[in-house]
Amino acid sequence: QVQLVESGGGLAQAGGSLRLSCAASERAFNNYNMAWFRQAPGEERELVAAINWSGVVTYYADSVKGRFAISRDNAKITVYLQMNSLKPEDTAVYYCAARSLTRTSYRYWGQGTQVTVSS
Repeated sequence: QVQLVESGGGLAQAGGSLRLSCAASERAFNNYNMAWFRQAPGEERELVAAINWSGVVTYYADSVKGRFAISRDNAKITVYLQMNSLKPEDTAVYYCAARSLTRTSYRYWGQGTQVTVSS
């Protein structure tokens, strides 16, 4: 069982920045691919960014490409999401998720952290 705890959400102005962190409980952190999802009110949850176990391979949704950066520190068992040039449409609850290397779906989820971007 992997427990994930997000932090770093809050209120930002359009054009501003926020950095989300997700601390994991699993020492074998490098056995997991990690991702950030978000869900806005009335919308489905969407994949924002993902990173493989080593941190070498990353994926970004088109809507955040060039503005957001995902990274991980396996020694600190933490994954980050640096969000720059924020837009009001980035407003959502952001979730951290973990997927073991042997699975195709994300099995472990954090509780979510609210990000609100004002115009």
